[in-house]
Amino acid sequence: MRSPPPSDSRLSALRAALCRGAPALLAGCAFLAAWELYVGLSGIKPAILPAPSRILVQGWLNRDALIANTWPTLGATLGGFALSLAFAFVSSILMDFVPFMRRALLPIFIASQTLPLVAIAPLVVLWFGFGLLPKILLVALVTFFPLLVALLQGYESTDRDIAELLNSMKASRWRIFRLARLPSSLPYFFAGLRISITYAVVGAIFAEYAGAASGLGIYILNAKNNFRPDLVLAAVVVSALLTLCLFGLTLTIQRLVMPWQSSREGRR
Repeated sequence: MRSPPPSDSRLSALRAALCRGAPALLAGCAFLAAWELYVGLSGIKPAILPAPSRILVQGWLNRDALIANTWPTLGATLGGFALSLAFAFVSSILMDFVPFMRRALLPIFIASQTLPLVAIAPLVVLWFGFGLLPKILLVALVTFFPLLVALLQGYESTDRDIAELLNSMKASRWRIFRLARLPSSLPYFFAGLRISITYAVVGAIFAEYAGAASGLGIYILNAKNNFRPDLVLAAVVVSALLTLCLFGLTLTIQRLVMPWQSSREGRR
């Protein structure tokens, strides 16, 4: 039996993706239509609640300023997320190889997540200045813990039979980790990656609130002080689109790294 041509497979995958996304798209359109209708019928002032159409128009008219402030936020997001990823990976290996380090460090990492960002962000800016570094550190603080927990959980999910087989073949602990424990952690890792990337943009914007020269956080703060909720919401839309793009990028990377999982999901 011949397999379908690649073009037919791509069309089938596109149709399946559209079918899966249709309910969310319809729900979003219904919400925006109800919002537009409410603003139009209630006569509420745009300074209190702007209509979606006004947000779209004002966002387009101020697109240059929005784009200019998006780049610093994106830089802080990617820089902080890269630091978070490296720190979580190194820490997870250390805690997996040395159980004492896990018992010593994990409570500290859990306690770090209880720190209110609204209190710690001004202090980080005070300690490290108004440059890029404090934003990177705050994004890393927000995003590293889900990655760390996902990796540790993934290591523990390793098939015991595979680990025992490698151990019977006199494989070193590092070799067992590389051949069994690390591959087993990939599904958990990418789940944590998707969670963390949704926090990264929010963390960068909040860090800019605490002190920055530019960025979406500063743009939102200035628009709020000028009583421009339409521009505030336009910047929120940009940050949401940025988050969705980064989320989609993580899904693309997962499909490239784990093609067998995407093919299995496509058969469901």
